[in-house]
Amino acid sequence: MRQRTIVCPLIQNEGCYLICKMASDRGVFPGQWALSGGGVEPGERIEEALKREVREELGDRLILSKITPWTFRDDIRTKTYADGSKEEIYMIYLLYDCETSNRDVTINEEFQAYEWVRPEDLPKYDLNVATRQTFKEKGLLLE
Repeated sequence: MRQRTIVCPLIQNEGCYLICKMASDRGVFPGQWALSGGGVEPGERIEEALKREVREELGDRLILSKITPWTFRDDIRTKTYADGSKEEIYMIYLLYDCETSNRDVTINEEFQAYEWVRPEDLPKYDLNVATRQTFKEKGLLLE
């Protein structure tokens, strides 16, 4: 089984958190709302991987003004690729508290939509299990 280290920013701006709706035909949680993030490349430093993933997935106009390591966890997930193939991967998630100085987001093809959401509105979204767990551990989701 392949192992991947995943950097995952919990991005906040003025009390709202950025969540993205995954593409319906690929990824670990197709069609569900999630945090952005992705894999660390060989030889890449962790914080550089986080900044790269934010640029690739959310555009280069979103400015991270603060990046603070928060926690980590691991699990095994099945990833679906655009061609329909599937792979089971052992994933190590490195989660970061991030603040932005703006809300200028341009999503890439991995996402269908994005929203800046107040904590009290999070239950209205079909959050994937990992994102739901992250918001619960942060004390932002009570269910």
